[in-house]
Amino acid sequence: MRNEMKARIVAPVQEFRLPRYQEVPDVGLYLEQVTSYISNIVSPLQSITITGSMISNYVKKDLVSNPVKKRYSRDQIVALICIAVTKTVLTLEDIQVLLSMQRRLGDNRTVYDFFCQEMEDALNAVFGTGPDIEVLPPDVMDEKLLICKAVVAVAHKLYLDTYLRVLAESEQV
Repeated sequence: MRNEMKARIVAPVQEFRLPRYQEVPDVGLYLEQVTSYISNIVSPLQSITITGSMISNYVKKDLVSNPVKKRYSRDQIVALICIAVTKTVLTLEDIQVLLSMQRRLGDNRTVYDFFCQEMEDALNAVFGTGPDIEVLPPDVMDEKLLICKAVVAVAHKLYLDTYLRVLAESEQV
């Protein structure tokens, strides 16, 4: 039973991968398309959700810029992916701070791809499907350190959510 339970816990992250910047559509997606696209990406994690009303709220709160002619660009979509992932452990105000700090790190592609890799590494380390997370040297920029800490917190939250869900499902059988 123990091995079966562990397999059910780690299954969502074993093949999980966030699309890199160049892989995110840049044709301008409508709200429903963005919602569907992001939902499909994060669906293996089950604890992460995004809806059209959530996206509209993020635009109203200036976390994401207004769509142009009701279409969302690649930069807006990658920001929404980051928001969807981090909102499990951060307030919208904290996410706003994190996003503004990220802009100081570099261009959207570099920062988003860094976020993706760190998220995947954190999930694999926390779920026990990959190596432990490397401790960052003390001279790492605060912006990078904050991203790393945020994704580790998300990974721990997702692990707890997954473990408790699997445990509840096992007890119902």
